[in-house]
Amino acid sequence: MSMTIGLAGKPNAGKSTFFKAATLADVEIANYPFTTINANHGVTYVRVECPCKEKEKRCGKCVDGVRLVPIDIIDVAGLVPDAYKGRGLGNTFLDELRQAQAIVHVVDASGGTDAEGNPVDIGDHDPLEDVAFLNREITMWLYGILERNWVKLARKIQAEGLKLEAVIAEQLAGAGIRESHVNAALIETGLARLDHIKWSEEDMIRLCDAMREISKPLLIAANKADVASRENLDRLKDLDRIVVPVSAAAELALKSAAKNELIKYSPGDRKFEVLGENLTKAQKKGLEAIHKVIERLGGTGVQECINRTVFELLDLIVVYPVEDEGKWSDKSGNVLPDAYLMKRGSTCHDLAYQIHTEIGDRFLYAVDARTRLRLGEKHELKNGDVIKIVSTAK
Repeated sequence: MSMTIGLAGKPNAGKSTFFKAATLADVEIANYPFTTINANHGVTYVRVECPCKEKEKRCGKCVDGVRLVPIDIIDVAGLVPDAYKGRGLGNTFLDELRQAQAIVHVVDASGGTDAEGNPVDIGDHDPLEDVAFLNREITMWLYGILERNWVKLARKIQAEGLKLEAVIAEQLAGAGIRESHVNAALIETGLARLDHIKWSEEDMIRLCDAMREISKPLLIAANKADVASRENLDRLKDLDRIVVPVSAAAELALKSAAKNELIKYSPGDRKFEVLGENLTKAQKKGLEAIHKVIERLGGTGVQECINRTVFELLDLIVVYPVEDEGKWSDKSGNVLPDAYLMKRGSTCHDLAYQIHTEIGDRFLYAVDARTRLRLGEKHELKNGDVIKIVSTAK
């Protein structure tokens, strides 16, 4: 499936550093607000164990059994209070976010930047305020779109007997809201039982808040954790969210060192190996400091954010389609050539459609390459499955 993670947060919280660390893309990083004006689009990777470890012949697409499955990531312009009213680069930020299926909220856990992203002394700002304000900005952005024509729409729904959730979804389609999101939010808020004509402003904001939570699940990257106080990190972890302590700067330094063959390091590793003895005194000192950081944090946190967003927030699995169930390869002999991210609960027939519409239309059955058992169209796939699809498509 095509999926995009959005990086959100106020200016100067470290979004662009996180983005560069996750993608090694060439982006501008600076210590002032609005370094990012136009969104940065890139490719990052989900880290998984490759099934080829079970075979004699390796796939050539993994390193030491670690496979990196590509996904899209977007670093949008920094958000300031009242962005939904157009303040700062607000509307640009929010419009870019519509593409994302999930959000990684990069928070300055050190409290070293104020609400606008201006540098202050470490500990001067409460990072919990940033968490609350981002949620409110997105909710109010949705509310602004819905409220714009609500009186007219509400009367039309009543007069023509239209489906409430369909009309709301159509109004918010540009924000990435689907009918299923609206339906779930109506049930969660109890507004499904209330005449929509009688909804108050507060009711509509509650509905938009629920739709935000359902359509844009959010993980908190507690960035600058290497200089943040234990109190700040503990308070963030107490939130009803997935919160990951992160040092995006450490990850970026490790990726750059690995790219220059100074160290051996794979994204998500909890340690690295120094290669050779040609490091300068400054490089050695820097790597020693990073070693202490990842030892204390259990890693840099960047890869953990990506993996937990994909596998916990979005509840996806990885499936490997093959054409030869014996060799786990395609017709050319390439072992495990593709890795597909799919929603948990997807079936063999869903996988067939994911590969190609015609293969889905002409689906016959599937084969589990591990057990060689024939599987029906409604068989539910599991994470790490290696599957052959049999169809009459040419």
